[in-house]
Amino acid sequence: MSFLHRHPRLRLAALLSAPLLWLVVAYLGALAVLLVSAFWTVNGFTGEMVRTFSLANFRTILTEQVYRNVTLRSLGVAASVTVICVLLAVPMAFFMAKVARPRSRHWLVIAILTPLWASYLVKAYAWRVLLANGGPIESVFGATPGYGLFATILVLSYLWLPYMILPIYAGLERLPDSLLEASGDLGARAGRTFRSVVLPMLIPSVFAGSIFTFSLSLGDYITVQIVGGKSQLIGNLVYANIGAANNLPFAAAIATVPVLIMVIYLVAVRRSGALEEL
Repeated sequence: MSFLHRHPRLRLAALLSAPLLWLVVAYLGALAVLLVSAFWTVNGFTGEMVRTFSLANFRTILTEQVYRNVTLRSLGVAASVTVICVLLAVPMAFFMAKVARPRSRHWLVIAILTPLWASYLVKAYAWRVLLANGGPIESVFGATPGYGLFATILVLSYLWLPYMILPIYAGLERLPDSLLEASGDLGARAGRTFRSVVLPMLIPSVFAGSIFTFSLSLGDYITVQIVGGKSQLIGNLVYANIGAANNLPFAAAIATVPVLIMVIYLVAVRRSGALEEL
């Protein structure tokens, strides 16, 4: 112990060795295996995996119209969910951070976190009951959107909304009230105050929340299976090729698409300071 006390860097390395080993083996190792297997193929006659380098899987993804359509559809769903979450989260987070009493804010945060404690499947199937023909929504409004892309976007927006509210709330909470008061004292109206004072502080938090909502929606397949009807997203293709088709290399190749999209997205938002908000 005295040796470690005299060498703080060695002590730090010993403390971090276990989590770093887990990160390298379990996370980065899994991604490496995914990337490597994406270049393998399956013998169409025997069904056995051929572990030789080939670009056939990626060539199929790029040339077949169906995979391009599914990718664009998945991007559209993820972007729509993110936009809806932003529109709902900004006023809610602003009320929590700047309007509600300090003693009430903790309870509001708990209320936002409470849906996350429930099972993902329970919430998704609850929405399936709500959206079904003859269900509660049709009983109240006389019509129901049914299952499909709209239902998928609606349910995903509900599921991931807390991940957008919390970063925005944290960003607004760090905004000094004195800046808002100074803006009002200088004659700025609410719109000008929002654009000049609140929005610059808000953008990094919005990007931080969008990393969660966009990535979780882009790779989701369970909600689409439950309320998506006949719609297919990237996650469904991965699941289908792992299960019924038994084509693990092609499933790995499809799975690299959202990974690549998220890498590009993270690089794009890095300059906004969003990563520091996580």
